[in-house]
Amino acid sequence: MKFNSGYLLVWLTILLVGFASTSCDSNEFNYENNPHGNFDALWTILDKNYCFFEYKNIDWDSVRLSYRPRVTPNMNNDALFKLMGEMLSELRDGHVNLMASHDVSRYWSWKEEYPSNFNIDIVDKYLSTDYSIASSMKYKILEDNVGYIYYGSFSNDASNSGLNQILNRLAICNGIILDVRNNGGGSLSNVDRIASRFFNERTLVGYISHKIGTGHNDFSDLYPKYIESSKQIRYQKPLYIITNRGCYSATNEFVSTMKYAPRVTVVGDKTGGGSGFPFSSELPNGWSVRFSTSPTFNAEKQHIEFGVEPDVKLDMKYSDINEMKDTYIEYARREINQSR
Repeated sequence: MKFNSGYLLVWLTILLVGFASTSCDSNEFNYENNPHGNFDALWTILDKNYCFFEYKNIDWDSVRLSYRPRVTPNMNNDALFKLMGEMLSELRDGHVNLMASHDVSRYWSWKEEYPSNFNIDIVDKYLSTDYSIASSMKYKILEDNVGYIYYGSFSNDASNSGLNQILNRLAICNGIILDVRNNGGGSLSNVDRIASRFFNERTLVGYISHKIGTGHNDFSDLYPKYIESSKQIRYQKPLYIITNRGCYSATNEFVSTMKYAPRVTVVGDKTGGGSGFPFSSELPNGWSVRFSTSPTFNAEKQHIEFGVEPDVKLDMKYSDINEMKDTYIEYARREINQSR
């Protein structure tokens, strides 16, 4: 999840102010550059700054008691890295990574333990070879006059000029399907830019908080987030957003935001989550750790760290897959055309 200019005006300011009071520089703890020192630095950085201990009911002291006895003075880097990566997995957070020159630890159970509900070969069949590309989106008008858009990453720039072209060309459609399955996130600038095309007025869509102390539950008040209505082309017909567990980080934020837009229906599986804004710190040996420091919430002040529920829960049908059909796309097409 990357910051954008809109967030930086308000959110980043409060994040940095709060973060200054809970500095996570391992040097201030005077840990030595040895296996025990690096382990203790990592554990303490998370202990003072990670934001989801209380929400996830994680006993971080017990985690330390479980893992620290496994550290030995003569551990090599590979063994130490593996052990600390396993400890970080206890946080169940895809935004938490230990990064060294030889590897990056990762937690992917948020999607790997669930059905993918996505087959790129079937999507390619719908797009065929005559689709168009604008703003990093593949789009096409299907034979029943439904517009279909696939957007694979919020890291790929969605320009206003490209969005104007897409919405202009799909204006004749009865409705649009926006498929963001397996979109692992990216820039929040793209989230706001795309979402603003489906809101006709400034709308409260969520909140953010930040750490103001080293305690596990030391947070600021909630700060509101609004989506501004775009001054350019805005879409006024039904929009169906298709999701699966592969929707993470900025995509999770996008789906949560779009739940408050008019004429929008989210179809598919629960998103993968990833609502914490990540920051980084360094260990004595030069390894860095990225972790969630500031939780975000929906407009009802509910956590979205573990994902956003769809309006219509579906799983891909084996009968459809065997016929190279996409259950989600077919459902949205029927609903759009029946609502005319």
